[in-house]
Amino acid sequence: MNKLTKRLYILYSLCIVAMVLLDQITKAAIVKAIPLYGEKELIKGFFSFYHTQNTGSAFSFLADKDWGIYVLSGVSVLMALLILFLMVRSIKLNLQLIAVSCALLFAGAVGNLIDRFRLKYVVDFFSFTFGTYNFAIFNVADIFAVCGTILFVVCIIFDSNKFDALLSFMDKKPTEVKTEETTNADS
Repeated sequence: MNKLTKRLYILYSLCIVAMVLLDQITKAAIVKAIPLYGEKELIKGFFSFYHTQNTGSAFSFLADKDWGIYVLSGVSVLMALLILFLMVRSIKLNLQLIAVSCALLFAGAVGNLIDRFRLKYVVDFFSFTFGTYNFAIFNVADIFAVCGTILFVVCIIFDSNKFDALLSFMDKKPTEVKTEETTNADS
């Protein structure tokens, strides 16, 4: 492993830790400042902090099932491990946008997993209202996960060759994908 790859592993690890800490700090601040089901309106009729507990996943999926938290936690752990594997592989292959998307996804998953394991629910608090429509309440970890997902999809759509290289598990040793920078350096 070369020095740059080692530095990238350290950089991504530090960024993930920072994102998870930001998520946990914001959740703790909301729990301390706003009682459960309490609200602090920031933009009248549009945006507020609304302290709630989500025992399900996105949009409260499986929230009404006692066993839902365990199923969601198990699936989340498996997905987080897969995302971590893809991030490590994308760093090795010099696929930085995919690595960034995986880091965002991983941080989001870990942030909410901490809540699920520690509290048996996830603290959500960002609340948006559009007229009579109330958007699903979410948290910082959800923002990271959504941004990571969008970036991941963009990478698949606009750079499918690199994504194909990421998923080619047949190679015993991953080879670096040629980018403009490496192509110019070869000239």
